[in-house]
Amino acid sequence: MNHFFRQPPALLASRIALAFVWIYQGIVPKLVCQSPIELGLLAHLGPMFGFLCSVMGYGEMLFGVLLLLSPWRWPFLLNIAAMLGLFGYVSLTEPSLLVQPFNPVTLNVALIALSITAILSMPKSEA
Repeated sequence: MNHFFRQPPALLASRIALAFVWIYQGIVPKLVCQSPIELGLLAHLGPMFGFLCSVMGYGEMLFGVLLLLSPWRWPFLLNIAAMLGLFGYVSLTEPSLLVQPFNPVTLNVALIALSITAILSMPKSEA
């Protein structure tokens, strides 16, 4: 645990912020109070969209923990790929969301920037 707090400040801040966003997005709009917007996005995937929403919530929570604790760069690269893929999916299925306050454009850009900051802040010995 001591190693966790000895990370460069930018890396630690990026990890905490990314983990918070993924864990929050997994818990609140998918598990605690399933958001109609989330369910609407998932309805395009088939009849089990409510179950899929719960599975995705747990997956997002686990991914947040991975971003927080992983010594590797690949989870941050995966985060960038996920943000680009999810942005594409939302753009195709619910383009009206792109102009709402706190929309996928602003969230995804911020999460990609945090991932880039984390990658650039990681010591060269970590792969």
